[in-house]
Amino acid sequence: MPDEKTESRLVLISGRVQGVGFRYWVLGQAQSRGFNGWVRNLPNGDVEALISGAPAVVADMLAAFWTGPTFSKVTQVTDEAGETPERDGFHILP
Repeated sequence: MPDEKTESRLVLISGRVQGVGFRYWVLGQAQSRGFNGWVRNLPNGDVEALISGAPAVVADMLAAFWTGPTFSKVTQVTDEAGETPERDGFHILP
Protein backbone atom coordinates (compact mmCIF):
# COMPACT_ATOMS: atom_id res chain seq x y z
CA MET A 1 0.00 0.00 0.00
CA PRO A 2 1.47 3.40 -0.95
CA ASP A 3 2.20 5.97 1.76
CA GLU A 4 -0.60 8.42 2.26
CA LYS A 5 0.22 12.08 1.77
CA THR A 6 0.02 14.60 4.58
CA GLU A 7 -2.55 17.36 4.35
CA SER A 8 -2.44 20.61 6.35
CA ARG A 9 -5.56 22.70 6.96
CA LEU A 10 -5.90 26.06 8.72
CA VAL A 11 -9.25 25.99 10.50
CA LEU A 12 -11.36 28.79 12.02
CA ILE A 13 -14.04 27.76 14.51
CA SER A 14 -16.72 30.26 15.57
CA GLY A 15 -19.46 30.26 18.19
CA ARG A 16 -19.20 29.67 21.93
CA VAL A 17 -15.69 28.23 21.71
CA GLN A 18 -13.75 30.16 24.34
CA GLY A 19 -14.09 29.54 28.07
CA VAL A 20 -15.46 26.02 27.49
CA GLY A 21 -12.24 23.99 27.22
CA PHE A 22 -12.27 23.99 23.43
CA ARG A 23 -8.48 24.27 22.96
CA TYR A 24 -7.84 21.39 25.37
CA TRP A 25 -10.51 19.31 23.63
CA VAL A 26 -8.80 20.00 20.27
CA LEU A 27 -5.43 19.09 21.80
CA GLY A 28 -6.75 15.70 22.95
CA GLN A 29 -8.50 15.00 19.65
CA ALA A 30 -5.44 16.01 17.62
CA GLN A 31 -3.03 13.96 19.72
CA SER A 32 -5.25 10.88 19.47
CA ARG A 33 -5.25 11.26 15.68
CA GLY A 34 -1.47 11.76 15.49
CA PHE A 35 -1.62 15.31 14.10
CA ASN A 36 1.07 17.91 14.03
CA GLY A 37 -0.01 21.51 14.46
CA TRP A 38 -1.45 23.91 16.98
CA VAL A 39 -4.59 25.56 18.35
CA ARG A 40 -5.10 29.06 19.81
CA ASN A 41 -7.76 31.53 20.91
CA LEU A 42 -8.23 34.65 18.81
CA PRO A 43 -9.07 38.07 20.28
CA ASN A 44 -12.47 38.12 18.50
CA GLY A 45 -13.68 34.99 20.38
CA ASP A 46 -12.96 32.44 17.64
CA VAL A 47 -10.52 29.54 17.83
CA GLU A 48 -7.93 28.89 15.12
CA ALA A 49 -6.16 25.59 14.53
CA LEU A 50 -3.60 24.19 12.13
CA ILE A 51 -3.99 20.44 11.70
CA SER A 52 -1.64 18.29 9.65
CA GLY A 53 -1.99 14.57 9.02
CA ALA A 54 -3.38 11.91 6.71
CA PRO A 55 -6.15 13.36 4.49
CA ALA A 56 -8.86 10.95 5.69
CA VAL A 57 -8.05 11.70 9.32
CA VAL A 58 -8.00 15.45 8.63
CA ALA A 59 -11.48 15.16 7.08
CA ASP A 60 -12.66 13.30 10.18
CA MET A 61 -11.30 16.05 12.45
CA LEU A 62 -12.94 18.77 10.36
CA ALA A 63 -16.27 17.07 11.01
CA ALA A 64 -15.45 16.63 14.72
CA PHE A 65 -14.89 20.38 15.15
CA TRP A 66 -18.66 20.80 14.81
CA THR A 67 -19.18 18.73 17.97
CA GLY A 68 -16.57 20.22 20.28
CA PRO A 69 -16.58 19.77 24.06
CA THR A 70 -19.78 19.60 26.12
CA PHE A 71 -20.42 23.31 26.75
CA SER A 72 -19.37 24.63 23.34
CA LYS A 73 -21.77 25.71 20.62
CA VAL A 74 -20.06 25.77 17.24
CA THR A 75 -21.79 27.95 14.66
CA GLN A 76 -19.22 27.90 11.86
CA VAL A 77 -16.15 25.92 10.80
CA THR A 78 -14.14 27.17 7.83
CA ASP A 79 -10.89 25.78 6.52
CA GLU A 80 -8.30 26.45 3.88
CA ALA A 81 -4.98 24.96 2.85
CA GLY A 82 -2.37 25.50 5.54
CA GLU A 83 1.40 25.46 5.75
CA THR A 84 3.21 22.41 7.13
CA PRO A 85 3.69 22.94 10.90
CA GLU A 86 7.17 24.11 11.90
CA ARG A 87 7.54 21.55 14.70
CA ASP A 88 6.38 18.03 15.45
CA GLY A 89 3.54 17.29 17.83
CA PHE A 90 0.41 19.26 18.59
CA HIS A 91 0.50 22.34 20.79
CA ILE A 92 -1.67 25.01 22.39
CA LEU A 93 -0.36 28.44 21.44
CA PRO A 94 -0.84 31.57 23.58
